[in-house]
Amino acid sequence: MWGGEELDLDAYLARIGYSGEIAADLATLRAVHRAHVESVPFENLDVALGRRVPLDVKSLQAKLVGRRRGGYCYEQNSLLAAALERIGFAVAGRGARNRTRGDALTPITHALLVVTVDGQPWLADAGFGWQGPLEPVPLTDGARVEQDGWVFDVRVERVGAEGVGVDRVGAEAEGVHVLRALRPEGWTDLYSFAPHALYPVDFELMNHYSSSHPRSRFIGQVVAHRPGAVVRRALVRDGLTSVGVDGAREERRVGPDELTDVLAEEFGIELDDEEAAGLVRVQRAYSAEV
Repeated sequence: MWGGEELDLDAYLARIGYSGEIAADLATLRAVHRAHVESVPFENLDVALGRRVPLDVKSLQAKLVGRRRGGYCYEQNSLLAAALERIGFAVAGRGARNRTRGDALTPITHALLVVTVDGQPWLADAGFGWQGPLEPVPLTDGARVEQDGWVFDVRVERVGAEGVGVDRVGAEAEGVHVLRALRPEGWTDLYSFAPHALYPVDFELMNHYSSSHPRSRFIGQVVAHRPGAVVRRALVRDGLTSVGVDGAREERRVGPDELTDVLAEEFGIELDDEEAAGLVRVQRAYSAEV
């Protein structure tokens, strides 16, 4: 399904720095997921450069493994799915609505995974950037996990539940799953998703919208995230934000002349000369608009 037979698993594991035991069990799932999240940065740089974003395993391996670049959710989770499938896990896709942008009903543009271990489904997501989980989260109503001080839970949204009104549920569907994060100000919804499976062809469709539609938030701007265990960092356009596990927050502006250094030093993204020059042009164009 996910092209796991085409993946060079040894090269992938070396890329994420994983040298432990390999088996289709929960310990391996947790360790591989965390190693991937901590090693492969979230970034949209090919989209910002106007390039096509292929999702076949060979292309993903060449970019994220061979070139040690990053990618956004479709790339990250397609590669993770191929690796988990190769190891022997049962993997399915899901499509989610981002809820970090207020109360507006957003389209289904986020891709995540559900991995089944010993009959238990786990939410696995290496592609939600700086706000996402470090390890899988049990996909059961009310499940709560703490990961190095970062707290997440999953709830099934139904009319009458705390904080859930008819309008919210009616806009989506009764029984959608919601991933939430605990912040100093309280619980924040990250995204919602229905329990039906998606497949690589569905990821392709969402990828086409996100990489080419003029209303996509990934077009015409630089985005890079790093969800670290102690500090999480996000670069969006010219704003660099760092958030500590204690809630401490720092923000600063990143000008075009320092963009490539910030991408390398803060996110571990190494660019060739053509990419660097192109992204500096994107950053200058944005700076000229504001």
